[in-house]
Amino acid sequence: MKKLRAAVLVHETLVPPEGAHELSVADRADFQTELDVGDALTALGHEVQFVGVSDELAPIRNSIAWFDPHVIFNLLEEFREQAIYDAHVVGYLELKRAPYTGCNPRGLTLARDKALSKKILAYHRIRVPRFHVFPRHRKIRRPKHLEFPLIVKSLIEEGSYGIAQASLVTNDKALADRVSFIHETIRTDAVVEQYIDGREVYSAVLGNHRLQVLPTWEIMLDKLPEDAARIATRKVKWDLEYQEKHDIRLARAELTPELERRIVKLSRRITRNLGIDGYVRIDYRLTADGELYFLEANPNPDIADFEEFASAAAAAGMSYEALIQRIVNLGIRRAEKG
Repeated sequence: MKKLRAAVLVHETLVPPEGAHELSVADRADFQTELDVGDALTALGHEVQFVGVSDELAPIRNSIAWFDPHVIFNLLEEFREQAIYDAHVVGYLELKRAPYTGCNPRGLTLARDKALSKKILAYHRIRVPRFHVFPRHRKIRRPKHLEFPLIVKSLIEEGSYGIAQASLVTNDKALADRVSFIHETIRTDAVVEQYIDGREVYSAVLGNHRLQVLPTWEIMLDKLPEDAARIATRKVKWDLEYQEKHDIRLARAELTPELERRIVKLSRRITRNLGIDGYVRIDYRLTADGELYFLEANPNPDIADFEEFASAAAAAGMSYEALIQRIVNLGIRRAEKG
């Protein structure tokens, strides 16, 4: 295998510090993905440089000029504290003709907007929950086609940011309060969706043109309190103590072969219709009668070792290092064809 120079693009606060491996799991949780990716690239024999970025492009420009990377491994999720700007950073990489991993800027833009992605997929006759966007600085008035219960989310934020048990609302006052919370605290527009009762399953897709759909995984929420909604809140996703207390875990979804085939076919359609490449996680709600509802697409999802994407790859017989190398290869091949 050819030894490569790999620049790993991360937020400046997530550059793994010296002695990171000696820290506790909790103390390194914020930068675990960055640490795992760097370790895997090093184990593969590549030369690794972490590039911390916050509110200017100079660190990227300097890395391209002086480190001359063969590939930029893009783990950046925001720029200038704006999640939606990640696509612009990738656009800069394209203008510099620098090979990079993950999704192209067009796919990032379409997938980031939860309403826009649903509009596109509804046009292609893919089942999505009914929804409505509540822009900031506008009066909050529920349209008649939206019936309770409803779930309130940020239009563009990922990682369940802004989602809590209070996000599931059953009356107009609770709806107005939660939309106002998104507007004032998260500081984005809000999207309100019909709540789909069922299981939350994840489909991992890998590839640029030839798409490999990995085994489906599920987030297990059966041990939550009886009065708690079965939704992937911020605590469910990221609070280690909460996860341990309620036995929240990711597991291979138990599905019939026919349903697994449906998910594979649907995930390929969604990935292509949204123009996504590299690697993406598609989130669905699966009802008791086997209906699949698209929730959102997450290009460049968390690829920490043992998280759902890496676990799905392992279930397909791919080691973590092999997954990271595959992602690198996809980025380089796209640049060669561009």
